Amino acid sequence: MATGKKFERIADDLRAQIRTEELSPGEKLPSETKLAKEHATSVPTVRQALALLQAEGMIEKEHGRGNFVRRPRRLVSRANDRHQWEKDRVRSELEERSSTGATERDTGLDVDALVFSAKYTRVEADAELAEALGVGQGAALLERIYRTRHQDERAPFNLVRSYMPVELIEGNPDLLDEANEPWPGGTQSQLHTVGIELDRVVERVTARPPTAEESEELDLSAGIAVMVIEKSSIDTHDRVADWSEVVLPGDRTASVFTTKLERW
Repeated sequence: MATGKKFERIADDLRAQIRTEELSPGEKLPSETKLAKEHATSVPTVRQALALLQAEGMIEKEHGRGNFVRRPRRLVSRANDRHQWEKDRVRSELEERSSTGATERDTGLDVDALVFSAKYTRVEADAELAEALGVGQGAALLERIYRTRHQDERAPFNLVRSYMPVELIEGNPDLLDEANEPWPGGTQSQLHTVGIELDRVVERVTARPPTAEESEELDLSAGIAVMVIEKSSIDTHDRVADWSEVVLPGDRTASVFTTKLERW
C-alpha cells in the first residue's frame, strides 16, 4: 500500500509540473533513475507513476529515447454545413478547389501542412454494404481508404473507408485511379464529373470503444472512445452514390451541429 501511495505522489508531482508547463509539451522527462533518486524511491515505483501518466495521455514513451510530455493534439471541428460548403465549390475554378479542402476547413491548417494518402481497391458488396448502398449483393464497388495527418504528428485525424458503386462512376476512368488523389474539391467534385449531383447527406453518429487496430493507428490513450459516422451521400435520383465510415478519436474531435429554426 505504501508503494502505491508513493507512485501516486510521484505522478501527482509530475502532473502538476506538466499542467503548469514547468515541463513543457515535447520536453523530455528526467530519466527513471534520476526520478527515483529525487523521490527517494525505487525505479519500479517510478515506472508505476510514469505508466499512470502514460495511460492518462499526459506523457508518451519513445523506445530508446525516454519519456516525453505529450504535445496537445490538433482539434478537428466537424460542422454539419461542411457538405453544403463542398457542394458550393463543385463548379468553382480548379485553382480555388485545389487551394483548400474539407480537412483544411475543419482543422484550420494549410494544405502544405498535411500528409495525405489514398488506397483504392475493387471489391464486391457483402450483405451489409449492399443494404447500405441499395445495390445487389456481389455488386462491384470501389473501396477507398483515406488517411490525412499533420506533418508533425504520426497519427491521422481520422480513419475513412468509402464505397462507391462502380457502375455510377466508371464513365470517368480517372475516378477509379488513386493516383488522382487528392481530388480538388473532394467527392462531390468527383461525382460532378459523371453528372451526379447530391441531394442530401445522412450521417449516423455513434460512439464505442476502439478496436486494437484503431487504438494503435490513432495513437489513443487508454479509456478514450471513438466516434463513428456512417455517412450516406444520396443523389437527386435517390441513389446512394457514396457510403462511408469515418472513425474519429474522441479526445481531439468536436462535432458541431447548427439547426436553423423557422420563425413564428
